[in-house]
Amino acid sequence: MYAPDRDQDLRWMNRAISLAALCPPAAGAYSVGAVIVGEDGSELASGYSREADPHEHAEEAALAKLPADDPRLAGATIYSTLEPCSQRHSPRTPCARRILEAGIPRVVIAWREPSLFVDDCVGYEQLVEAGVVVVELPELAAAAKATNSHLPGLSEEGSR
Repeated sequence: MYAPDRDQDLRWMNRAISLAALCPPAAGAYSVGAVIVGEDGSELASGYSREADPHEHAEEAALAKLPADDPRLAGATIYSTLEPCSQRHSPRTPCARRILEAGIPRVVIAWREPSLFVDDCVGYEQLVEAGVVVVELPELAAAAKATNSHLPGLSEEGSR
């Protein structure tokens, strides 16, 4: 499993934040970036919310660029600027479940999903319960939130 030091985690999360800045703003959705890094420390895939269609999440976009059975995923880390979703308003598979199905053993996030659209996102908990290592980088939370300034009420909402 790719287990970098904190400086490398911060570097990859900054890459994910730069991807989140590419998201077309949407009134009812977060702008999120995601990067999948292989065990050797190389970028395997990346994506951002609404990259290919209006309902696509960042983790979904990144995972779609790799074969589902890609053996490199078994040792990879996915960096997501926001906690992977545990439920969706669309009929698509939640990102926490996608990560589990892909077999990615490590997830790094910048901030937990607030109760703006979903009352109780438990993606973090679902991943941990399944044995995934989840690391939060609170020092980058403000930068990740900044890409979501289009969402009214977010600043008052705070994070969980």
